[in-house]
Amino acid sequence: MSYFMFMLLLGLVGGLVAVASNPSPYFAALGLVVVAGVGCGILLGFGGSFLSLVLFLIYLGGMLVVFAYSAALAAEPYPESFGSSLVAPTVGAYLLGVGFISSFFWEGWYEASWVPVGELFEFCIQRADTSGVAMMYCWGGEMLVASAWVLLLTLFVVLELTRGLARGAVRAV
Repeated sequence: MSYFMFMLLLGLVGGLVAVASNPSPYFAALGLVVVAGVGCGILLGFGGSFLSLVLFLIYLGGMLVVFAYSAALAAEPYPESFGSSLVAPTVGAYLLGVGFISSFFWEGWYEASWVPVGELFEFCIQRADTSGVAMMYCWGGEMLVASAWVLLLTLFVVLELTRGLARGAVRAV
């Protein structure tokens, strides 16, 4: 189980590097799909099956529509790929930075810490992830409204950043 979680964490870092280093929205959206899928796998490995499903459905159902729309606005005839001369040095720099920072924390990882949440108590009646969702709605209603407002603001920021001078594929003919 620890090897599987280690591979998922490596996939998460790789997807985040793909999102951070690529200027093209096509490959950045691919990196976001990888990050969402691997993040759901990590949550599933720790026992959060309900939160994993909710994250996968909401993220891929809602936010990728925004990125598909912004990719349509920024229609590039020749997008930069991962092996291009502009993207490859930044990918290498990000991976070296992650490796350098993780070298400081490498001694603190132990296999005994990979314990799912549901196995922490002997006779659990209620799953920790579903009770956490109930507490989030009960105590964090204002935070959910603020998060929805921030997502709407992010939509407008992404659309404004990708608009450019020629207005992409949705320009007036």
